[in-house]
Amino acid sequence: MKTQTRAVVIGGGIAGCSTLYHLTQEGWTDVVLVERDELTSGTTWHSAAQVTNFGMNQTMVGLKTHSINLYQELRDDPDYPVQYNHGDGGIRLANTEAQMDGYRHFASMARGMGVEFEILDAAECARRHPLISTENLLGGLWDGNDGDIDPASLCQALARRARKAGAEVYRQTNVTGLTQLKDDSWIVHTCKGDIACEVVINACGYRVNEVGAMMGVHHPVTSMEHQYFVTDEIPGIAAAGHRMPLLRCPISDYYCRQEKNGLLLGFYEQDCKTWGMDGISPDFSNDLCPDDLDRVTDVLEGAFERMPALMEVGIKNVVNGLITYTIDGAPLVGPIPGKRNAFCIIGLRAGLGEGGGHGWLLAQQIVHGEACYDTWVIDPRRFTGHANVELTALKAIEDYQNEFRFHFPHEHRPAGRPIKTTPLTPIMAAEGAEFTVVNGWERAEYFKPTPDFDVTHGFHFDEAFDVVAGEVGAVQNAVGLAEVNGFNRIEITGPETHKFLDHMVCGRATAKPGRVGLGYLLNDHGCIKAEATVANLPDGSVWYGSAAASEWHDMDWLAQHSDGFDVSLRSLTNDWTILVLAGPKARDVMRAVSRDDWSKAAFPWLSVRHAFIGVAPAVVMSVSFSGELAYEIHVPNNQLYAAYLALKGAGADHGLRLFGARAVEAMRMEKGFLHWKADLITEFDPFETGLDRFVKLDKDFVGKEALLARQKSGLTRKLVSLHLSETNAPAHGGASLMRDGTVVGTVTSGDWGHRVGMNLAYAFVRPELAAVSTVHEIDILGKLVSATVIDPAPYDPQMTLPRG
Repeated sequence: MKTQTRAVVIGGGIAGCSTLYHLTQEGWTDVVLVERDELTSGTTWHSAAQVTNFGMNQTMVGLKTHSINLYQELRDDPDYPVQYNHGDGGIRLANTEAQMDGYRHFASMARGMGVEFEILDAAECARRHPLISTENLLGGLWDGNDGDIDPASLCQALARRARKAGAEVYRQTNVTGLTQLKDDSWIVHTCKGDIACEVVINACGYRVNEVGAMMGVHHPVTSMEHQYFVTDEIPGIAAAGHRMPLLRCPISDYYCRQEKNGLLLGFYEQDCKTWGMDGISPDFSNDLCPDDLDRVTDVLEGAFERMPALMEVGIKNVVNGLITYTIDGAPLVGPIPGKRNAFCIIGLRAGLGEGGGHGWLLAQQIVHGEACYDTWVIDPRRFTGHANVELTALKAIEDYQNEFRFHFPHEHRPAGRPIKTTPLTPIMAAEGAEFTVVNGWERAEYFKPTPDFDVTHGFHFDEAFDVVAGEVGAVQNAVGLAEVNGFNRIEITGPETHKFLDHMVCGRATAKPGRVGLGYLLNDHGCIKAEATVANLPDGSVWYGSAAASEWHDMDWLAQHSDGFDVSLRSLTNDWTILVLAGPKARDVMRAVSRDDWSKAAFPWLSVRHAFIGVAPAVVMSVSFSGELAYEIHVPNNQLYAAYLALKGAGADHGLRLFGARAVEAMRMEKGFLHWKADLITEFDPFETGLDRFVKLDKDFVGKEALLARQKSGLTRKLVSLHLSETNAPAHGGASLMRDGTVVGTVTSGDWGHRVGMNLAYAFVRPELAAVSTVHEIDILGKLVSATVIDPAPYDPQMTLPRG
């Protein structure tokens, strides 16, 4: 066995084999995979192994397309062909118009990735799958690339190709420990000896946290028992003359696919069960859980109603195996938070279908630093310190119970809530707040006009439209108050603080005390990595502020690049909360609660100072995400309620109204302000994103050389603002821009601008089609809607209001 290699992959299922193979494809051939037992002996071997192209965002569609293309190539390998039933087709059923709208949106989104889905009515669903009834059925989504694959031969084929490229695979080699050295390299201790390596990759399936514990981390992954059975032959299948399409049914929580001349039928029962939370026996390998068909009786009854032929057929065998889940159902693929040269590819609940793509994207991140797609939707750092065992289990159960029911816009499911709150959470609830969740934080989304107010979840504008309009109107005409909790806040101190920030930010990072600036950080490819508000406090410290979701992501990036600089980084994220006071009367409220001079001359736009709000100490910044005169009031959590009471009381004389996150979202669209990981992604550079004014090429910064190279090559896309003719629904992220029947761009954000009376969207389009007044069409829920390119910031484009 080798004692030195470049990377060690731990785990020999689809995740590990795909990563090993793709590392060799990206140029790293001196790599090793270690497996405690035999390849595929964990969750892979018993997988139902469905391979769909369906995904709820473009990254997932892209990686699934890669899987399908790779699996076709492996199927056609004359030396080692893999059994792959590709192109049987698959139908996702629906019995509500809201579900059908979702399918129409996903079809629009997938088209931008070169994937064509088809919307079917109930009769066409039955024509393509003659075993189903159309009772209580509206229609479905057709994926022509759907199919299934043999798990064992797939993994063996990937391992075989990796070996041919120079990789080595060690079976029956248990990892007993991990040690990280001072140079951030690793020693992988095994039962057969130690292997020194630059990079270690956790691909351990349901044993993920056994290996995680060896490096002092916990991963939010838990296992669920999952049962399927295989039927005897069904006459209708043999008589059909073609393979049956795959079926996924959110109405009755089951799926099925053809297995010989019978069906493999799997269940997502409501009475589901977690597994292994108190530890896993070392002897559990290539094993299953005891059958428990009583648990799936309710689901089985629904399957009988949808497919009456099932009532006339016997069961050959039953499988009760394991599926790993994360908090949101999507896997964790990428850097392990807080660790260097450590990666994971875990929580792959649809591992066989997606594993080829996940390993592809992870290998790119390991070798090149980024993947070809923005991978935030699968990034392990999207969950932070709240992601404990109990929360993971509750969310896994909830996601399992809703396996085929996608999240609607503004739908926030209840399991595990609340997990992160502030002293104001119960106060906001008493005021009628409907809450959204941001990195675990309960944040007011809007304030209900009556206690029984509710909305209908769907893809159209909902009943909260007028409520949000009222909140926006208060901010525009008087004054509004909002709590923005969880905002990422990193204190940077040390003699080289400004030198460090100048190195990290691609523009001018202001060093003037008492001033605030906005900056963008690039990755090594010259594309957008992070957006930050940099505040130079009068005491000499600097606050780096960014989106709540970026807490661990940005800390990792800053820490990784702080070597060689005399600086210290300290997170204040969980100790402070922002109260936003916005509107033309905001200054009057500030004068009523603070002895400081809040005049324009004494505290101009982009200023920061220490102050007292009533009796509560605060750091106040004159910045605005709403486009109105506004103050960000940062308050320690233990005195947040006192500051809130002071502002609320003083604001009563000025028509103060509470507002929530949906009003903020609507207002930022009118101002041309961008959202991290919606409009600001790693696939595009600052010039493509319209941030030219924030780039200074006369200085050095991370990513400059790559940015210059991209500049020479020219723009590939350009971010534009759009005015839509549609009035009933917004453009949702991922929707395709069309021109003469061809996709020319993709929507990143969309919302109604209440102050300008426009349905607005941002989209990346081909640069030659980015000129103002260019007319496109957007596919919104299956309908082509006119969308005209407009100047950014249709509301107060000269930024006169925030300056006061």
